[in-house]
Amino acid sequence: MAHSDAKVDLSRIKLSDSGDVSSPDQDESKTIAELAAIASKHRFMVALGGDNSITYSAATAVAATGLITFDAHYDLRDGVSNGSPVRRLIESGLSGTNVVQIGIADFSNSPQYAARARELGITVIHRSELRGASLDQVWKRAVKVAGSRIHVDFDMDICDRSVVPACPAAAPGGISADEIRQFAFLAGASEEVVSVDVTEIDVAKDSSDERTVRLAALVVLEVAAGLSTRS
Repeated sequence: MAHSDAKVDLSRIKLSDSGDVSSPDQDESKTIAELAAIASKHRFMVALGGDNSITYSAATAVAATGLITFDAHYDLRDGVSNGSPVRRLIESGLSGTNVVQIGIADFSNSPQYAARARELGITVIHRSELRGASLDQVWKRAVKVAGSRIHVDFDMDICDRSVVPACPAAAPGGISADEIRQFAFLAGASEEVVSVDVTEIDVAKDSSDERTVRLAALVVLEVAAGLSTRS
């Protein structure tokens, strides 16, 4: 497939479909074990959701020491749900100072979770900070904080609701389809990143033109394109 970046050569990488894994809602330890077995045989892993609860399983399976989330929400809730993976990862040993959350939206989170993020030492780059910013510089800042062996969570509800109608929690004013594609390319191109997930899509609620699923597929393709530029 052609790409605007001359360094992209998808023939340099080999893609394989490892199929479905067990649902973490039924047996999370089994899910983690299956993902770890897949990751051990491959240079890079892409996990497709499903809801955001897979972020905990995927990041744990690859033994990530850094986390970057693209999400409108903090995901620091109590309990075990799609709203708790970041909190659970930190409680399991991931340092909050190696967590960067990009795109956190106004009016989509309670003040208590914002306070929790500060207490945990998480670096938060709000949606408002992305307006007019260099996405490349935002990404470089995030990688510097997250360190090495990074897992990246692409929660598609970070995007403007007009481009992701199949994301129930998406709101008007999220990032554009082009912005998330740029970030996906940067994630794939970064040696520090070992895995990504793409989550929070309810296919049954997509528009007739399947724009949410199409965008998610393009996010995966941009990750692959970025990966092909690695040395």
